[in-house]
Amino acid sequence: MATLFIIGTPIGNLEDITLRALRVLKEVDLILCEDTRVTKRLLSKYEITTPTMSYHAQSKLAKVEKISALLEEGKNLALVSDAGTPCISDPGMLLVYQVREKFGDQVAIVPIPGPSALVTAFSAAGISVAEFTFLGFLPHKKGRETLFKEIADSKRVMAFYESPHRIEKTLESLEKFCGAERRVIVARELTKIYEEFVRGTIAEARAHFATHPDRIRGEFVVIIEGRM
Repeated sequence: MATLFIIGTPIGNLEDITLRALRVLKEVDLILCEDTRVTKRLLSKYEITTPTMSYHAQSKLAKVEKISALLEEGKNLALVSDAGTPCISDPGMLLVYQVREKFGDQVAIVPIPGPSALVTAFSAAGISVAEFTFLGFLPHKKGRETLFKEIADSKRVMAFYESPHRIEKTLESLEKFCGAERRVIVARELTKIYEEFVRGTIAEARAHFATHPDRIRGEFVVIIEGRM
């Protein structure tokens, strides 16, 4: 039986990878990467010479058919994203769905746990989380305002990912819908040299990045406390 391994990779610090993940990356026949150039930095550090092939959101049907053909031949493949656990706000989810639909139980899909920016942020946020809602990446336009209204009304903790290009506008919208005093944690550059957690009210978070524009870099995890 062919196997498709879903492997979590570091979100920043290349030492954050499991021994099992390294072993499997060495043993599989091919590694499917969101960006082969990014993945090869990790592979090079650990002297892994396994061939790679790109698979990302823009991959065409022919690429999926090639992957299917390899699995039909009994090849073992690994799926990785640029950072973190594949299929969580990640195009790998579609491939896993397609493989399950086409092969059913004839291909084993084996997850190998690893880093997640969401869980990493929560672990050091200092906020009580019995339950929360994860929104992934917010839509750029359609449905964006509706989501901010949902965040404002929720009694649960809400969390989402944001890019450096939109973080200031997002905090502005959060203040508009949730109010300046709602508490928020903004985590960025997790596990990297310039890792930072900004805790306080939404107004304070906005002020922080307004006065430190040099820190508007990297990917952001935003956690908003629920409405009291």
